[in-house]
Amino acid sequence: MLDAFADPELGSLDALQRTELSRGAWIDVLPGWLSGADQVYERLAVDVPWREERRQMYDRVVEVPRLLCFYGESDTLPLPILDEGREMLSEHYAEELGEPFRTAGLCYYRDGRDSVAWHGDKIGRGEREDTMVAILSVGEPRVLALRPKPGSVSGPVGSTIRYPLGHGDLIVMGGSCQRTWEHAIPKASGRIGPRISVQFRPRGVR
Repeated sequence: MLDAFADPELGSLDALQRTELSRGAWIDVLPGWLSGADQVYERLAVDVPWREERRQMYDRVVEVPRLLCFYGESDTLPLPILDEGREMLSEHYAEELGEPFRTAGLCYYRDGRDSVAWHGDKIGRGEREDTMVAILSVGEPRVLALRPKPGSVSGPVGSTIRYPLGHGDLIVMGGSCQRTWEHAIPKASGRIGPRISVQFRPRGVR
């Protein structure tokens, strides 16, 4: 545990700005939702039981280029502020989502070499149902890019949208976004600081 730690605070979700994409997909963005985000990053970097993961990629097994930790419905989240954030999101989106956010997946991008390829969160119900994934970012900003899934109709703002997320920023992907759009954290060159993302999801969505 780090001794020097200022109590973090979450702002109102009323300032979320929605962008309609295509085919029923949308995103909500709120910069700086979490104040004290740098201290939260420091605590998560130290206290979370991060693990490396290896996955089958065609004919070989490769290391996943980021560290991971998953908190299921019955797991205690590493900081109370994350419980508070999950509850606030569940209340704010209760009418649209129809259920609470239940789980939290954490990713640790240590530098610009860590990344995640283009994908949609479609394991489970997300493959066939509209759902939401809310991502809180702490640490240094990294670009989260979104693009229409190959073969789908392009969004109104071009083929790729890019958001530099960090320092307490929030993005929520909703509607058909996981099925009709893809998102990624591209590799980055230069001096890129570490970032941690916290992905809140409903039950049965990964």
